[in-house]
Amino acid sequence: MNFEILKWDAILSNDLLTVVALIFGLLILASVLFFVVGKIKPNANLGELKSRTKSWWVMATVFIAATLVNTNISYIAIAFLSFMAFRELYSILDFRNADRGAIFWALMSIPVQYYLAYVKWYGAFIIFIPVLMFLVLPLRLVLKGDTDGIIKSMSTLHWTLMLTIFGISHMAYLLSLPDIEGFEAGGRGLLLFLVFLTEINDILQFIWGKLFGKYKIIPKVSPNKTWEGFLGGLMCTPLIAYCLAFLTPLDTYLAMMAGFLISLTGFVGDVVMSAVKRDIGIKDTSTLIPGHGGVLDRIDSLAYTAPIFFHFVYYFGY
Repeated sequence: MNFEILKWDAILSNDLLTVVALIFGLLILASVLFFVVGKIKPNANLGELKSRTKSWWVMATVFIAATLVNTNISYIAIAFLSFMAFRELYSILDFRNADRGAIFWALMSIPVQYYLAYVKWYGAFIIFIPVLMFLVLPLRLVLKGDTDGIIKSMSTLHWTLMLTIFGISHMAYLLSLPDIEGFEAGGRGLLLFLVFLTEINDILQFIWGKLFGKYKIIPKVSPNKTWEGFLGGLMCTPLIAYCLAFLTPLDTYLAMMAGFLISLTGFVGDVVMSAVKRDIGIKDTSTLIPGHGGVLDRIDSLAYTAPIFFHFVYYFGY
């Protein structure tokens, strides 16, 4: 049985190790820092930060292992993320009992969408959910015969599909992009580039906002979001993208532009999901991940950055 295990000599020469070392280096630094601060200031309120760091250790280890060791596992892992995100969003939205059949059909689109990514059928991948499911799901709702609230169900269900399945599935299709001569990192490098920049942008916006934040952007939607935090991330993320350009087939300037787009769309995904949760009256989509909330709370930005980054790279790199 071929598990596609990478040989050690290939791993050691691979640029991916640079980013893996960087990720774990940052986690080690954060863990040591919190330990030292806790010893110096025993009364410091570090509970949430420590909980978040422990969760990041688990998530980073699982993600990196799935990405580097076996590509097939990566498709399955990302599809599972879509399933969990869909389940969390479905559970907090106000669907009718009459919608259950259509929701089952929507869930069945997950294996289809990821199979299309796996077999590299770009034409079908790009229209299956936005076009086919857009037409089919309303029919399933109509066949139930309950028209009370059907417009809301149609729009909410399709938006849920677009956010949690279609958007996230672009992460999987990065792994299916063809090899380019001289570009060693391949799809795994692109996936690491996307995920690392999306998450580091969230952290940078948080840090800049905490240090210098004064002017709120959308106080009624996300009171903690400030112009200083947003612009700080928008300035720093392209610089990090410049340093990690070797993970992409792009030149350094296009890599910086990709970093800019990731920073911008990551912010958009975050505040859109914040608006949804505020409308419902909840803080997190679930309590699955200690210190982080639910799966969707962690990948809401990726649902926006993944399709934008994919098509940017697809156009300029392939």
